[in-house]
Amino acid sequence: MGAVAPHPGVRRIELVGSRARSETRADSDWDFRVEARDFEAVAAALPELLAPLEPLAQQWDRLSDEQCWMLILRGPVKVDLIFPDEPHVHEPPWAPSAENLDAIDAHLWDWLLWLRPKEASGKRELVAAELEKLFVHLLRPLGVERVPSSVADAVELYRPARDAAAARLGRTVSPALEAEVSRALRAGS
Repeated sequence: MGAVAPHPGVRRIELVGSRARSETRADSDWDFRVEARDFEAVAAALPELLAPLEPLAQQWDRLSDEQCWMLILRGPVKVDLIFPDEPHVHEPPWAPSAENLDAIDAHLWDWLLWLRPKEASGKRELVAAELEKLFVHLLRPLGVERVPSSVADAVELYRPARDAAAARLGRTVSPALEAEVSRALRAGS
């Protein structure tokens, strides 16, 4: 990933995952293993380093075993920068607030963009487990009362819950990310 590699705190970046194994679909994400000399410096610089790519969303993965910077680029394209030498403790479910509603929205669309190719590939057990986790960490805190049965069902459950939370919290969420990812989710159906 050319935007991050020149940082002096980066030792090495390597493509990993399905793209490195040539096992991709058109909608597969891009996973990069990042070895850092100075993780804290690289972590602090990521938003600025990636700004020229004009990400629609970017944030740390709350549920990864190692530090992982997730971003969504136009297309949409999901990119994960994985720092395998930097352990991460899973964070609790979201507690929606006016300050984090945009981050919750970004997390939802990132998660579904990652999950949709797995659903299309027939990975039923993985999809069911991830939808359960999505429910516990993101949908239930927004007031959704049941686990979604599919990616499309998750979208249908999420939208009214997010909109109700936004109204209750006096916030609006930009529709740009949803529009970009929703188009990709429909195309993958």
